[in-house]
Amino acid sequence: MPYTRSNLLINLSFLISKPTGLAIYAKNLFPHLKHLNPTLLAAEKFPNSNCYEIPSNLTPEQGIKGHINRLIWTQTQLPKIYKQLKSNLLFSPIPEAPLSAGCRYIVTVHDLIALRFPRRFDPLALYHRYYIPQVLRQAQHVICDSQATAKDIANFCQISPDLISPIFPGYDASFFRFLDLPTSNYFLYIGRHNPYKNLQRIVAAFAALPDNSEYELWIAGSEDKRYTPVLKAQVQELGLVARVKFLDYLPPAQLPEVINRAIALVFPSLWEGFGLPVLEAMACGTPAITSNISSMPEVAGNAGLLVNPYSVGEIAEAMGNIARDSKLRSDLRAMGLARAKEFSWEKTGRETAEVLDRYI
Repeated sequence: MPYTRSNLLINLSFLISKPTGLAIYAKNLFPHLKHLNPTLLAAEKFPNSNCYEIPSNLTPEQGIKGHINRLIWTQTQLPKIYKQLKSNLLFSPIPEAPLSAGCRYIVTVHDLIALRFPRRFDPLALYHRYYIPQVLRQAQHVICDSQATAKDIANFCQISPDLISPIFPGYDASFFRFLDLPTSNYFLYIGRHNPYKNLQRIVAAFAALPDNSEYELWIAGSEDKRYTPVLKAQVQELGLVARVKFLDYLPPAQLPEVINRAIALVFPSLWEGFGLPVLEAMACGTPAITSNISSMPEVAGNAGLLVNPYSVGEIAEAMGNIARDSKLRSDLRAMGLARAKEFSWEKTGRETAEVLDRYI
């Protein structure tokens, strides 16, 4: 099938069927880049978009094999597509691009957590330690989600701050919104179960609440055979099996109601490139307890309760204060709803398009 010239390619080879952070970012961003007339490199078709079909076995859903397939495709096939379509710029919403292949590109970096918290025996260690920094050094420009991540990129990869643009992600205001539902009796966590997400301290803080028998802790996010068993063992050891619920992955359609009914989102991560659940909670009018480090203060501003994520006592105190103080909940709801209005995918898209347009 013949393809016409496309100045801008957008690499969507990593999209998965159960969208989490990266896929949510990409799918909400590219509609706001349509005026740049890009060609989408994707395994699925998107309505009213110019798409170039690529293999479907390049995603994290295929595990390590999917990562390897994508990296091989990126280095061998993507440069050919770039030249075939006579492109001038490649935009990748993740930090992957062909190295030394004559492709001009801009990438988005969401975080460098794998460099901050390296895992022993990580099969992707070389990818994080060597490939990603090299991709960033060869990029025309680097977009990232926060000032905290911009500092990490400059420090870890020795890249000039002039070549880095922090652009906040947005959220779907028609989806994540205040529903005026009765508050239920649970605290909520949303995300993966990796150690840097700090779930063990969240569970310990919940156990430290003097009246925890009145509440539940709901943990929403795909279970992970590396980490979830440790959390479940901790819950059992603390005698909280009846109070802590592991919900696994929640379909997006269920999230607004689950967030709206929560006493608070508890998200004191040890590090985040942005922290999308905090924004989504504020947009729903649900108080957010989050960390006083990395990007979380940039997201929450003065509309959340910021705690030292290494202090179980501070996390527990914040949970107890929100649960017992209806005025505090009301104040945080109002401030969160106002704060969330400062973020939108339209704004993210406009600022991203301005960067891309400079290099096309």
